[in-house]
Amino acid sequence: MRKYTPKNDVQAKSYFNDRFFVAPETPKRDSSEDEIYAKDIEQLRDKFEILNDYIEVEELVIYINPEDNINVITFLRDALNYEQLMELSAIDYIADRGGFEIFYEMLSLSKRKRLRIKTFIRQKQPIESVYNVFRMASWAEREMYDMYGVKILNHPNMKRIIMPDDWYDHPLRKTYPLTGDEAANWYEVDKIFGKEYRDVIGPEIRDCANVDRYDTERFSRLGHEVPKGVDITDGKEPEHTPLAYQEEGGIPIIKKLHEDDSVTIKERR
Repeated sequence: MRKYTPKNDVQAKSYFNDRFFVAPETPKRDSSEDEIYAKDIEQLRDKFEILNDYIEVEELVIYINPEDNINVITFLRDALNYEQLMELSAIDYIADRGGFEIFYEMLSLSKRKRLRIKTFIRQKQPIESVYNVFRMASWAEREMYDMYGVKILNHPNMKRIIMPDDWYDHPLRKTYPLTGDEAANWYEVDKIFGKEYRDVIGPEIRDCANVDRYDTERFSRLGHEVPKGVDITDGKEPEHTPLAYQEEGGIPIIKKLHEDDSVTIKERR
């Protein structure tokens, strides 16, 4: 099990510390190399300001101004036959660029083509809802607000969709601790029992690497089993049981383990 390390400044740290590591990038091609995409871009440029465009993994990617999102998506649906909005969400670039990259994934069944729209907004800058163009945006935009804190204007029901309405902060931001913050540790205790029971119950253990032998399921460790329901409030454990990796009788062709023959190595070979 990996040793836990604090995540106070996770955005400033790289997951890779190998000095020879180079983050991989998929190759980008000019949009003119595809006949269908070239025509789409030509028509888009006649109507809107396209900041950048290229083909990546056989898919057209375009960058637009955030205030054009509704008009561009409507034009793609009505004029260019991109009938479906498949997905939309945000990417947290607060530490590097001070905001979010918003993307919309569109599909044309008639052309058999996919198109990704991208735009950038500042951290507290709102963006218009595309609910009136594609109804699927309703839940996706609520999730984007819930998880990232992106404010959506003119949405018919803009409230959290996964977390409770009174939850503090937004869990998919890179600055949000992996195991939750102090408010998360006490949320259920405060809501169910009240803050006066904090000293009685204690905080919720949210570290997924934590294993407690004395939890309600009586976690068992080989040779030190604690059966479910055993009273261990006095701190006493059942007597040590012999190590055995096989049931009684076992398998004839497999040699049985004897505890005295086992060795715990201190270093990896």
